[in-house]
Amino acid sequence: MTLMENRTEVTEFLLLGLTSDPHLQLPLFITFLLIYTITVAGNLGMILLILLDSRLHSPMYFFLGNLSLVDFGYSSAVTPTVMAGLLTGDQVISYSACVAQMFSFAVFASVENFLLATMAYDRYAAVCKPLHYASGMTTSICMWLIIGCYTIAFLSASTYVGDTFSLSFCKSNAVHHFFCDIPAVMVLSCSNRHHNELILVYVVSFNIFFALVIVWISYVFIFITILRMRSSEGHWKALSTCASHLTAVSIFYGTVIFMYLQPSSSHSMDTDKVASVFYTMVIPMLNPLVYSLRNKEVKNAFLKVKSRFICWMK
Repeated sequence: MTLMENRTEVTEFLLLGLTSDPHLQLPLFITFLLIYTITVAGNLGMILLILLDSRLHSPMYFFLGNLSLVDFGYSSAVTPTVMAGLLTGDQVISYSACVAQMFSFAVFASVENFLLATMAYDRYAAVCKPLHYASGMTTSICMWLIIGCYTIAFLSASTYVGDTFSLSFCKSNAVHHFFCDIPAVMVLSCSNRHHNELILVYVVSFNIFFALVIVWISYVFIFITILRMRSSEGHWKALSTCASHLTAVSIFYGTVIFMYLQPSSSHSMDTDKVASVFYTMVIPMLNPLVYSLRNKEVKNAFLKVKSRFICWMK
């Protein structure tokens, strides 16, 4: 710490982690290592399948590939640091590293928010306007939608992180969390943070509300279209194309709303830690499993790649 204006300014943070019990650190490390291994294999494997199989070169799988990239990114922003802390016991993180971790996590989480909304619109176009789907969801349109997701996410993350680190940190540097999450860092400030909390809640609320409105409107039209179908086979086919996305939406937004749409004074840090494990580690692991286990095309692509690999090995 350095002395500035007769106050001690924080230059590093101490992440208190999930537990101080040394007997739990190794089991937690093994658990997180297993989760992260499945996350990396599942998400990078999904991207590889989509790249290798021409049958998966469609807008739906283009967005799914980006979702896998985002899940890999925001899990990697947190999990390796947590595992290193559990293994070495060194839970100190520099001020700049804390900023970088918070920003990278916020970017990837924000991209996922807008990407899930984009995928809902894609499902609307596929189910409600199948004859115009190919002309309405061209490669250039899909690229612009992805660029839009990343651009808005970058601006949103800049707002979150700038809002947090515009505060002064001159008291405790002990973060009651296992990574530099915004609410956990913000409560350490010695500044009046009321306006900063309001900015955070308003921006996050707007982003989530905007994305959820798109998801909600898309699925209202999808369900209306499904109800008008006379064929039970058509009902099942339409629902099956949306089931994985609806599952991912429910898991993601349920956790985000619980974590961020409340003032920091209402947060229970122990409860937040448990929710954050689910949010930062489990969801990125679950998404590729949800999409692969419920998707016949992904299964077929995996079997095709597997048979090619076996033939190559022979």
